Order: sequence, then structure tokens, then C-alpha cells
Amino acid sequence: MVPLDKLAQITQRFEFLEARLNAGASPAEIAQLSREYSDLKPVAEEIAAYRRALDDLAEAEAMLSDPEMKALAEEEIPRLRARIPEMESRLRVALLPKDAADARPAILEIRPGTGGDEAALFAADLLRMYQRYAEAQGWSFEILEQQDSDLGGIKEVSAHIAGEGVFSKLKFESGVHRVQRVPETEAQGRIHTSAATVAVLPEAEEVDLVIPASDIRIDTMRASGAGGQHVNTTDSAVRITHLPTGIIVTSAQKSQHRNREMAMQVLRARLYDLERARVDGERAADRKAQVGSGDRSERIRTYNFPQGRMTDHRINLTLYALDRIMAGDLGEVVQALVAHDQAGKLAEMEQ
Repeated sequence: MVPLDKLAQITQRFEFLEARLNAGASPAEIAQLSREYSDLKPVAEEIAAYRRALDDLAEAEAMLSDPEMKALAEEEIPRLRARIPEMESRLRVALLPKDAADARPAILEIRPGTGGDEAALFAADLLRMYQRYAEAQGWSFEILEQQDSDLGGIKEVSAHIAGEGVFSKLKFESGVHRVQRVPETEAQGRIHTSAATVAVLPEAEEVDLVIPASDIRIDTMRASGAGGQHVNTTDSAVRITHLPTGIIVTSAQKSQHRNREMAMQVLRARLYDLERARVDGERAADRKAQVGSGDRSERIRTYNFPQGRMTDHRINLTLYALDRIMAGDLGEVVQALVAHDQAGKLAEMEQ
């Protein structure tokens, strides 16, 4: 059972925030209070519904002593008692600590791994899959940098995805995605295995970390050579090197100013992700239940085309709906990963 005193504290805090916002706080205070208010609102609504159910049950049990109301009470009590455990479960999920990055936009990065040309083609397939999923969610999807291979695959791509709950839904996609299929170039019809690496990074705000100018080197250059989507359209490509970590970010859109802006955006996201990984590692060095380890070398999923099968190895989920998944229908996979992560966190809280 959820402690009622804790629920009362949350309700009081929510009511205080509501009163402060209605009283006309300063613009700076409104921004801060509004974020906390929007985070607490779904929790406060679950608490209110749960307390109403408890009150209704107490009222129905009291009616048992009234001969005229006893029959109605005996009909209502089993229904109310059956609802309360389900409401408690929803409330425990609502009370789980929130990932501060869940509501943020994300930087998606895809790179081919083992498998040569076939890996590059698979990377392009994954990019289309995420683009279609983003469209179905009503999110914006902007390619920041893309290098194409000769056969229509991708050597490397990064994209900015913005909308409601982007990182919360995509954060479990980081890792190695493996594909098993017969390449179009394979005359013998043999199944090949290749892979691509996906990284999903929460977008960092400038207030999250300060990058001193002395820590970066910015080079501008003319984009040239085969294999780039923006080749022959720009002489203003930007490469930023973060000297302390050796991280290199490039952007080759038409505008040099926009290139600097986008490259810094990606650099901030990578550095923010490094810091989140360090903090998470210290906090949960022995945590086994978490699906989002963020380990880019971990094989997380296999797409088997001959069998029409997708298997997520972290949660032992297998779906025979590969065509639908590659067309961007990731809802069932995302929901299963989120539910598994929540179950692990609930188990930790109850230890």
C-alpha cells in the first residue's frame, strides 16, 4: 500500500504550486514553477483518483449497517476492492523518480558496423524507420549531417528530433542493431549478418554545461570527395574538436553560421551524455534491471528478414512483424521497453 502521508505531501505541494501560479509570480519564477507543476500534475491526478476510491470504499462499507442500503453496498464493495490494487500500481509508477532528460529533444546518431556495404544499407533502413516513427508521433526530424555510401547506404548520419516525450521513448534504442538477410548483391542467396550502431542522446541546454572556448578547436573547410549528401553545395563545412575528450563533430550544411550552431548542439549532447553515463554508473554500478545501460557496444536487437522477425535481446521480446516495424511502427517495442524499465525500478524501490 502507498503511504498516505507521502501522498498528502505531494498533494500539498501541487496545491501550493497551483496557488503561486494563480497569484501572479515573476516571469522567472513562473517558468520554474510551471515545469514542476506540469511534472506533478499527472501524479496529483492519480492521487486524487486513488483517494476518491478509498473514500468510496469506506462509504460503501459503512452502508452495510443500513438495512436499506446493504444490498447496494454488497454490490459496490467487490467492484471497488478490485479497482484499488490496479490504482495503487498506477500510482507507484507515477511516483517513480523521473529521468530529468525524458522530456527533452534528442540527437540520433547512426553508423554502420560490421558488414561493409550491407551494414551501410541497413543503417539507411534504420534512419527511415526512425523518421517514419517520428512522423507518426508528430515530431520534427531534421538531418544535421549525413554521409552517403556509393550504393545508397549511409556512412554516418546525425539528426535532431523534437516533440513531446522524444527522449523518453527513444532512449532505449542506443546500442548495436543486428540484421540478418540476403543482400541484393548476393548472387548465391546466402544470408549475411551485419550491424549498425545507434546512439540516442538527450539534447543539452547551454545551462547544463559550460564549454570554455579554450577547450575547443573550430576548423572550417570545403566539403569535397564522394559520399556526402551535401557535397558540392557548400564550402563552409565546420569541424569542432573538443580537446579534453577528443570528440570530433562535423556539420556541412550550406550556412557556416548554422553549421557552427548545429555542431555545438551535437557536441553539447555528447558531453552531457558522457556526464549522465558517469553519474548513472556511480549511482547504479550493480543495477541489473535497467534496460537503458547506454552501452553502445551492447547488441540489443536482431532484425531477421527471412523469418520476418525482430527480437529485442534485453527483454526477450520477439515480434513477427518486421515489415511493420521497419515501416516505423515501433509503438509495441517502445511500450515493452518502458514497462520493463518501470518494473525494474519498482522492484528496486520495494527492496
